[in-house]
Amino acid sequence: MANPPPLAISTTALRKSYGRKLVLDGIDLDVAAGSVLALLGPNGAGKTTMVQIMSTLIRPDSGRVLVGGHDAIADPGAVRRLIGVTGQNSAVDNLLTGTENLSLMADLMHLSRVEGRRRVVGLLERFELVDAARQPVATYSGGMRRRLDLAMTLVGDPRIIFLDEPTTGLDPRSRRMMWQTIRELVAGGVTIFLTTQQLDEADALADRIALLDHGKIVADGSPEELKRGIPGAHVRLRFSDVAGLDAAERALGGAFRHEDTLTLEVPSDGGATAVRAVLNRLGDTADEVDEVSVHTPDLDDVFFALTGHPTAKPTEEEMENVR
Repeated sequence: MANPPPLAISTTALRKSYGRKLVLDGIDLDVAAGSVLALLGPNGAGKTTMVQIMSTLIRPDSGRVLVGGHDAIADPGAVRRLIGVTGQNSAVDNLLTGTENLSLMADLMHLSRVEGRRRVVGLLERFELVDAARQPVATYSGGMRRRLDLAMTLVGDPRIIFLDEPTTGLDPRSRRMMWQTIRELVAGGVTIFLTTQQLDEADALADRIALLDHGKIVADGSPEELKRGIPGAHVRLRFSDVAGLDAAERALGGAFRHEDTLTLEVPSDGGATAVRAVLNRLGDTADEVDEVSVHTPDLDDVFFALTGHPTAKPTEEEMENVR
């Protein structure tokens, strides 16, 4: 049996309150090195507080936080040397150009002049900011600012990156670019801790999803595991004629029939084993099946079922940033 990958991040019994409001209530969470963990939750659930604690910006009331094997409370300096952080609000300087912002970050990271210049040029190209490199950031669109913000995070070549709502307000093209960058980073062994309100983003990028609600982790697993755990999954069988539909309905029992589309829906967890079991139950009638498809709840269903909240929609301000 293969050894599990080492942990990049681990929290134990993490608690944080603001006054009488308990934000984090004993959080235990592990993130494997070289993976993406997406932390989801309703607005105000404590996602940003989690990022701030793990990135040493604030201290928890109690509990333990290890990042890259270092204690984030006892040795925050060691953690800061390993990580990069892109927050909800851009950290770029509006009065400087794109090149100047990146060069300033290279100086803060104590890169040599040659290495700093090489890193700046490479990041400007990677995020398609070359044409705007000498313009003040105040002239940048919201999408350009977010791309520059992530580029600044990457100047120091961090091995663990915290991305707090990284694509909020981005246009579709910039969003796809951000997704591709995240995938490339992970392929290179970087660990990504992602908070997002965009459930399709979590579904597309995350190896694991943790759902935070009322200060507790209420679900933790791969996107597929979480979706299979919600009622409503089924195997759909389509037939070319009513005779085949009738025979399958008799063989299966309890299936939901759609006369107009000549289909049967068989409740199932959506896994491959369940599909084989359905076909085995059909016996010779399986030859009458024209098409088999599996339908599972999406992450919106998971989110609502576990938190009782609908997923958040972009605010008018966020939509304005796209323009």
